[in-house]
Amino acid sequence: VVHNVGLCIALWDVTKLEDSYIFPGDGASHTIVNFRYVVFRPFMDEILTGKTKSCSKEGVYVSIGIFDDILIPADAMQHPSRFDDKEQLWAWEYETDDGKHDLFMDIGEEIRFRVVDEIFVDTTPSGPDGTANQPSEISDTESKKTPYTIVGSISEPGLGLLSWWNS
Repeated sequence: VVHNVGLCIALWDVTKLEDSYIFPGDGASHTIVNFRYVVFRPFMDEILTGKTKSCSKEGVYVSIGIFDDILIPADAMQHPSRFDDKEQLWAWEYETDDGKHDLFMDIGEEIRFRVVDEIFVDTTPSGPDGTANQPSEISDTESKKTPYTIVGSISEPGLGLLSWWNS
């Protein structure tokens, strides 16, 4: 992941190679290279289809195969929705003439969602801060930062599990 660019998939081509230099005291060859890369970064308001990966009170996590860091937060679900603690799944309380029916978002089901936001976190390692003799204590949240997260929404007709809209 390149900060504020997206998920880099593959090198497309090299467009320009400049002269190479070897600096005094350094045996490496330094060359400026211009290239193009295939990058995954969906547009805002783009509709994507993926599979539900997991559910928590925070929301539904979705995978599209090449990218897993997609979150549909609780406030972006179909209304009214609720988190079922027993099943550990989100359910849309769909109302019909017969009353309310719970439509659960099972793990592994195909889901259609709209991209509403993207979050880039700079995970570039920082240099030493002068405390080399001190044991490093890195918390779980600091060591597990996700560099690129897509935030989705299913709060519109036609969005959500594909099985909801098939019939």
